[in-house]
Amino acid sequence: MPMTPRTAQRFAHYSPEQRAISGRLQAVPNVGPAIADDLMRLGLACPTDLAGRDPDALYDALCRLDCRRHDPCVRDVFAAAIAFADGAPARPWWTFTPDRKAREAASRHGR
Repeated sequence: MPMTPRTAQRFAHYSPEQRAISGRLQAVPNVGPAIADDLMRLGLACPTDLAGRDPDALYDALCRLDCRRHDPCVRDVFAAAIAFADGAPARPWWTFTPDRKAREAASRHGR
């Protein structure tokens, strides 16, 4: 998918190496320019760096890095990307949302 002018401006500062890293990360289903940027800021540089990761830990690290709570759907995108890197078939990120919501509800109820 081509970048919008606004998105292109956001990433115009990338060096050629950063553009290459972003491209590698965007090869993972569900990962677009913004998520690739988040993953790069978290220290990931290629799809294999996602394997075995904890999506909750990545999400929490991103929230701490930016000093704000991101939309929880970002966590679901991380989960989809990690599952793919772990060898699962590609699935839309929103298929990971019900599990997250169930775990959140269980933790609110002390389960």
